[in-house]
Amino acid sequence: MTEKRTDLALEVRESFPRNHVEVQGVILEKEEYLDGNVQITKVQIRDDAGSRAMRKPKGTYITIESEGLLQGDCDREPILLCICDQLEKMIPSLKRKSVLIVGLGNREVTSDSLGPKMTDHLFITRHLEQEFGVGFMRENDYGCVSAIAPGVMAQTGMEAGELVESLVKRTRPDLVIVVDALAARSVRRLCTTIQITDTGIAPGAGVGNRRKELTKETLGVPVVAIGVPTVVDAETIISDHLECVLQKQGYSEHEIEQFLREMLTRETENVMVTPKNIDESVNQLSEDLAHVLNHCFQKKG
Repeated sequence: MTEKRTDLALEVRESFPRNHVEVQGVILEKEEYLDGNVQITKVQIRDDAGSRAMRKPKGTYITIESEGLLQGDCDREPILLCICDQLEKMIPSLKRKSVLIVGLGNREVTSDSLGPKMTDHLFITRHLEQEFGVGFMRENDYGCVSAIAPGVMAQTGMEAGELVESLVKRTRPDLVIVVDALAARSVRRLCTTIQITDTGIAPGAGVGNRRKELTKETLGVPVVAIGVPTVVDAETIISDHLECVLQKQGYSEHEIEQFLREMLTRETENVMVTPKNIDESVNQLSEDLAHVLNHCFQKKG
């Protein structure tokens, strides 16, 4: 079958022919919260065999799914607290670390503007520590937070990875948190899913535009990536639908694969699909993610 583009480790794991069979080197754990309104799946890639099978770096990938993320009129706070809890579990002593938060993406492209818009709502404190000292930060229970939205190469002539690498060398944070829009395989996961991983990120990988990686190896400090899928590859939507129809009609796997190869052309190769209300969803999710990060680094209660 054609390879399905996705940035979600959960969807890669689901793509195996027999999803219930354990994959060597990969551990899958699922939990439900808030009476089943939030599903949390942890995919741990433990060794090189698991990394090869999943085609992803070794590490932990936490996926939080909730239809409530799309419902602007619901009480979002319990869902956001679940996300915050997962982030704090992934990063020991999170509050005591100095952090650089990076909002990746292109502010001028709605489906790719999640990261830059998120930085607009962050509570930034690094300058307060420099001006008033560590005592002030402890007294107010503030973490040390700085942020940047580096834009994209077409805007700056530089890769985001180059800019972030320079900033890390200059400001020396303990941790980098990267927020970016992702690509999913399933339409139902658009804007309803958040992935947190301790492996860093390769910007643009899900849409076939891979850039310089932001990882512990490239930056010299731990990198946590937070992403929300906002686009699906058009080829994936078409092939999944046709595959399902042809399977019900009794066609063999070989016949289905041959039919899809003939049907899918270059015209669909680089087409990405996004929901019609993506502007509203991105605005809400950017505020939500900033709220989660502010909660993690500010005084609670």
